[in-house]
Amino acid sequence: MTLDFTHQTLRQRVVFAPGQAAARVGDEVRRLGADRVMVIVSGSAAEKVTDFTEHFPVALWHREVVMHVPAEVADRAVAAAEVGDIDLIVSVGGGSATGLAKAVALETRIPIIAVPTTFAGSEATNVWGRTENARKRTGTDDAVLPTTVVYDAQLLTDLPHDLAVSSGLNALAHCIDSMWAPRADPINAALALEGIRALNRGLPQLGPGDDGLSGLEDTLYGAYLAAVAFASAGSGMHHKIAHVLGGTFGLPHAQTHAILLPHILAFNAPGVPEAEARMAEAFDAETAVEGLRRLREAVGAPSALSEIGFSPGDIPEAVDLSLSAIPESNPQSVTRENLTALLTAATNGVQP
Repeated sequence: MTLDFTHQTLRQRVVFAPGQAAARVGDEVRRLGADRVMVIVSGSAAEKVTDFTEHFPVALWHREVVMHVPAEVADRAVAAAEVGDIDLIVSVGGGSATGLAKAVALETRIPIIAVPTTFAGSEATNVWGRTENARKRTGTDDAVLPTTVVYDAQLLTDLPHDLAVSSGLNALAHCIDSMWAPRADPINAALALEGIRALNRGLPQLGPGDDGLSGLEDTLYGAYLAAVAFASAGSGMHHKIAHVLGGTFGLPHAQTHAILLPHILAFNAPGVPEAEARMAEAFDAETAVEGLRRLREAVGAPSALSEIGFSPGDIPEAVDLSLSAIPESNPQSVTRENLTALLTAATNGVQP
């Protein structure tokens, strides 16, 4: 096989430090020479930052974090950073907190330290998103890539199981979408496949019976690899549809990804037989579809878009918006008819 491709590696410092988030963030604040730190923290993560001021001074706490980064919420955060003369942002929470920090960085060019408390993966990409007039816009800009990510598995021990599952499957969607995304190449494919292995190993360990951190650490490791692969490969069919469902219909991000994933994989797998075989091996299964099905059953994954606020009457608009966004390089031809059938099955929870 002749190797002929261009791969872009993003510059970022990554710290894995269980039980040490505040101290390691403090180290990074001093390394970067920041004087006025803005901490963006989601409501669910509020109890995780109580020791931050023991390790570094906080000039501004910002707690207005909303899913899908509505434009008015982003604008208020930008204004707060400018008024506060902020020179460093620390985001603590899931993808919504990271997304808001990115919205501020996009306008102000202030660097970010991200402390994730889910497996969303946004912290490892230069992708930003902003929702305005019921449409979610996304783009890429290296200014929104966090300068440092601090992964502390201890911060995720109280993550509700259903959210952990959906968030982990969102990470898995990053891996799978990377196998056929517009800039897919051998390097991001290797990262994605190792991400599948780690997530397939880690996700079933999460839950009340997991007394240690091994499941969380495997899943965090897999989620990081997934995000790096996705940042390099770009956004494929899966993410284009998910952004339509989230931005236009207000569906929760992680659950939407978790529900869509088996349908997109079953749709595209026949068009990428070599990639499908490698994904099957990563799942330790005969086929990638079977491997994903087995994992979803093991973790109790959500199965129907109708259960999270999407109705059959929404399908025509979702199809219209998605058709114009799905990359032409998708391995299978996407038509109004087959996309309608796919979204109908996902809405009703009919598994492929």
